[in-house]
Amino acid sequence: MTATPAGITYADYLKLDQLLSAQQPLSGLHDEMLFIIIHQTKELWMKQMLHELELAIALVEKDSFAPAYKALARVSRIQSVMTLSWDVLSTLTPVDYLAFRDVLGTSSGFQSVQFREIEYRLGLKDPAYLQHCPEGSADRARLQAALDSTSLREASIAALQRAGFEVGDASTEALAAAWLEVYRDADRWFELYQLAEKLVDLDDALAMWRHKHVLTVERIIGNKRGTGGSAGAAYLRSTLEKRVFPELWALRTDL
Repeated sequence: MTATPAGITYADYLKLDQLLSAQQPLSGLHDEMLFIIIHQTKELWMKQMLHELELAIALVEKDSFAPAYKALARVSRIQSVMTLSWDVLSTLTPVDYLAFRDVLGTSSGFQSVQFREIEYRLGLKDPAYLQHCPEGSADRARLQAALDSTSLREASIAALQRAGFEVGDASTEALAAAWLEVYRDADRWFELYQLAEKLVDLDDALAMWRHKHVLTVERIIGNKRGTGGSAGAAYLRSTLEKRVFPELWALRTDL
């Protein structure tokens, strides 16, 4: 019998039967549970990040900046929690992990559709990642939709244009010049200035997450190849210089 709102319990509301039965270790070894829970938790947090990014993009498109700041600040806080979670995973020693690594088969965090969707929603739109999802699959359709929709970066550029700034070819150099005007007269353009700082917060937190991910992987498996055939730590190191908003970093030199 389904509980009514008046009589619903904590377990009913949170669907705890489903949630807590979703951990199904395959090895029978103690430490596999931690590995599963860490990654399931990350996927839940990424779901919330996508929820907030959808709202933030819509708000920026309407020049409704104050409520957008709240959503973006929440995303940054979630990013911090996710980065700290690597410290919990790093309690898994190389010996612990290698004891059950074989049960992961070809699965890999590289295959996380939500992480790629977050990159697309932020503005890192590399269509090559579509190839990792089978044609006709729901995951591919989801990523294609994210690729085709307005990203946070694109919405922010449009906000600059609506305020009368020239963005030219929207290159890093042209955008840095436009944002530099905002920073040099921050009182006049305070809403855009605050938006820019929130965007830098996101980029900063994403860089920290990537860096901690590399360290954790190196600590546990060194330079071994990742599951699923990825290059492991070598691939992760190649992502450390990625920036969603490179123009906001570049302008700081000229302030």
